[in-house]
Amino acid sequence: MIDRKNAPSIQDIASINFEKPLVFDITKGNHLFCMTNVQNETAKFELYFDAGSIYGGTETASVVNALLLSGTKDKTSIQINTEIDELGGFLEQGVSMENAVFTVYALRENILPIARIVRDAIENCLFDARELEQSIKSRKQKLRVNMEKVSVLAQRSFRQRFFNSSEKYSRVTNPEDLDFITQEELMQFHQEHYLKGLKKMVLVGNFSQSEIDSFMDVFGSWASEETTTFETGFENIKGYAHLEKKDALQTAIRIGRHLFNKTHVDYSDFLVLNTIIGDYFGSRLMRNIREDKGYTYGIGSMVSEMEHTGYFMIGTEVGTEVKDLSLAEIKYELDKLKTKLVPQDELDLVKNYMLGQLLKSADGPYSMMDLFLSVEQHGLNMDFYNQVIHSINSITPERIKELANKYLNWDDFTIVTAG
Repeated sequence: MIDRKNAPSIQDIASINFEKPLVFDITKGNHLFCMTNVQNETAKFELYFDAGSIYGGTETASVVNALLLSGTKDKTSIQINTEIDELGGFLEQGVSMENAVFTVYALRENILPIARIVRDAIENCLFDARELEQSIKSRKQKLRVNMEKVSVLAQRSFRQRFFNSSEKYSRVTNPEDLDFITQEELMQFHQEHYLKGLKKMVLVGNFSQSEIDSFMDVFGSWASEETTTFETGFENIKGYAHLEKKDALQTAIRIGRHLFNKTHVDYSDFLVLNTIIGDYFGSRLMRNIREDKGYTYGIGSMVSEMEHTGYFMIGTEVGTEVKDLSLAEIKYELDKLKTKLVPQDELDLVKNYMLGQLLKSADGPYSMMDLFLSVEQHGLNMDFYNQVIHSINSITPERIKELANKYLNWDDFTIVTAG
């Protein structure tokens, strides 16, 4: 009988038994990953394409991704989406700088029929001129609206300065750029980056071996035979830049520097430093800029990764009249980490929070697959996360101070404000 009068004892977390997916070869360097330990009838499949925004013309990758189900010679976009809806399918599509992802959720019994509908729709997509015209019109209107937002203006300017050494990574879209997109350009991009650009497939669901084989038969011919290479060694324009927007009530702030991804020796320890700075509600930036000063509703920091590199960034929106004060307080918090040791009770709180978040992120096969994909793209395996647990448990205030002095020098940051 459960004792409801006394709380269970607190257990230290030394490791997690991470489940690894089954791996099947589509081609020599192209795989299907499948997590079959699903205790219900839900399922999903994902297709990863070498079709990020760094390829093609400005906005080409995004437009192609959005129009993948826009119609074939036999079916309209409405018919395609109706067929998927009737089978209970839910779609998600997205484009990052370095890849594109197409995801479908459905009941397991319907996922393969939906996959065949998706295969036909994507492979025989015509990029109908009317669909393209409507998409361009909608995108131009949305872009004009977004460019009135200080957060968007700051992010655009930050990207240009942050990836200054790379034309592809630093480019942003202006409304007039959309006027130059042609049907022929979209079809060529589609042929090269989708029908010959599938990099990996992902399945989550209680699938049999025959069903897994069927998925490889459906999409396997799209698999890319080429090894993709991405840029490295980005250089940012360091220092401060302000973008004036008349009558703005808020100022957006973006601060960042280039770092590394999971393959770097300092990555796991830097995650702890990042959490202390701004990656949870009780972080130093939140306590100072929001709780104490009342300059913002929210402020945060993040560590983001790309295929071969990564970066650290701080972002917030503050009242226009406290822009300079906010920047000064952010610098103060970063400098303090370089000179004063983090109190042990604060560090213990952060450690417990991070371990709890990691446990939460490992709850169930869908989450386990997401964790696996996050390390697989860097050539790592699930043992990485137990190394993270070890780093969290063993890190000291002295190590935090060492990392702060190594990576939090104000002169190394790209700093952009808009408002």
